[in-house]
Amino acid sequence: MEQISPESLSRMQQSWFNLCTPYAADVESAYAEFDLLVKAYTEPHRHYHTLEHLGEMFRIASRFSASISDLPSLQFAIWFHDVVYDTLRSDNEERSAEYAGEVLSKWKMPIVKIRHICDLILLTKTHHWQAGSSVDGNILLDADLAILGSAEVRYQRYSADIRKEYEWATEEQYRMGRRDILQSFLSRERIYHTSVMYEEGEASARANIESEITGA
Repeated sequence: MEQISPESLSRMQQSWFNLCTPYAADVESAYAEFDLLVKAYTEPHRHYHTLEHLGEMFRIASRFSASISDLPSLQFAIWFHDVVYDTLRSDNEERSAEYAGEVLSKWKMPIVKIRHICDLILLTKTHHWQAGSSVDGNILLDADLAILGSAEVRYQRYSADIRKEYEWATEEQYRMGRRDILQSFLSRERIYHTSVMYEEGEASARANIESEITGA
């Protein structure tokens, strides 16, 4: 599992606190929830869906700051979108959204905003663009899938880390399941929803995916 530096963890904690300040019931509850998030994203079975993944998503999302209509909601969605992650289950997104709702409902946050955050989290289940999807939703999905268009070395590490998260699966089981998922991305008209990510990463993402399928 890739570890982030203490400095990066400290920056993430400060960002979390700044995000929570207008909503959290008190300082203690904000910091306590941060500790729970860190505990979740550093579970021993995680190798890709870690704090490093969150950091990469935040860096991508920051590039779209001028286009984001509700930055706090998007940031909360990033924090919570993989808080529940179990490769033996198929309802991680639903459980992550439920977890987010339970936490945020205890704070001073309007129910409409909480529902919006949960809806954003649920978009990451299929990563499909839907009619009426918000710009913020498209940015979230592209940030989550940015790894597909990364440099070859980073993509290979990502691919290896995903395999480790499915260590319970036989090689044949994993190859078949992984190939189906990758092929589903290739079959789409486009992987990325925003014009920036499409122009910068679409070709690389397709090349990386095809290379993984060929080598599988």
